[in-house]
Amino acid sequence: MRFTIAQIKEKKQKGEKIAMLTAYDYGTARILDELGVPLVLVGDSLGNVVLGYESTIPVTMNDMIHHTKAVVRGTSTSLVIGDMPFMTYHTSISDAMRNAARFIQEAGAQAVKLEGGERMAETVRAIVDVGIPVMGHIGLTPQSINQLGGYKVQGKSSTAAAQLLNDAQALDEAGAFAIVLELVPAPLARLITEKVSVPTIGIGAGPHCDGQVQVIHDMLGLYSDFVPKHAKQYARLRETIRSAVADYVNEVTTGAFPTEKHSSTMDESIIAELSASSGRRHTSSRSRAR
Repeated sequence: MRFTIAQIKEKKQKGEKIAMLTAYDYGTARILDELGVPLVLVGDSLGNVVLGYESTIPVTMNDMIHHTKAVVRGTSTSLVIGDMPFMTYHTSISDAMRNAARFIQEAGAQAVKLEGGERMAETVRAIVDVGIPVMGHIGLTPQSINQLGGYKVQGKSSTAAAQLLNDAQALDEAGAFAIVLELVPAPLARLITEKVSVPTIGIGAGPHCDGQVQVIHDMLGLYSDFVPKHAKQYARLRETIRSAVADYVNEVTTGAFPTEKHSSTMDESIIAELSASSGRRHTSSRSRAR
């Protein structure tokens, strides 16, 4: 049975920390599910780490639906959250509701996530009112990266900090079941966590949030060209994969792989019969040709 929204909220009341990770494919989702990860986010970060875009902005609803379906198929206990991509919930509340419904109906997700605070509160309330759980996301909002001018810590000035607190409280009042705080100073994240009734999920927001989320490619060390400050590499799989691929290529080119161990056998008399039969047919064909 999957984790429920009520169980996630209860974790905050009990003081239990919440682990959340991203997943974009069936195999990874199975591993996270087997380990009991309560929240699995199919993030629009797939644009960066899976599809090779420079930002999340090019990611489409069809991209998200496709990957969310795979993650849902790989899980049975994790609560799967679909990340609503750029401009799928900004144009109108009706568009937002329609696209949120696609995650639930088509992809099988149990919740959606969207970026924005006070300005998105009405949209969040409308989606929640039709029975779709919503996770909020404030602080650094990657879909607004062009406006923000880069991947920078948010809320360091008194004005910006007050706005983020207002944003969090607006999302709480609108019915969001949790709020992601991205690149928010730790003291501000702590204050927000104390002031809202729902769990806060930090990413680069310090240790005082109710939970943490990481992009799985970052924590597994699948990329070496850029490692975010907030990411801890629990493995360095890029080097492991490089070594394995190099060994494979070498063994194929030298003939060391495959061996008899990796092959199947059959009755050799059948091969002998086929070989003889093939030879007779070739001789007959040459005779007819003359």
